[in-house]
Amino acid sequence: MELDREICSAKGCQADAVWDLRWNNPKIHTPDRRKVWLACEEHRESLSDFLGARGFLKDIVPHEVSA
Repeated sequence: MELDREICSAKGCQADAVWDLRWNNPKIHTPDRRKVWLACEEHRESLSDFLGARGFLKDIVPHEVSA
């Protein structure tokens, strides 16, 4: 098992992260703060929809693997 892989944030998903979904909750975060959920191709839309429905989603960018 590889422990250094960056995987999708969807519950139970073990796929490699392809996207960074950058978000913040304006009730608890400053406007410039960005939290990140990682998403695989399959879960990008559902995770984006979840964050977007709450007004939290700020940006979606390709994921770059950490060194």
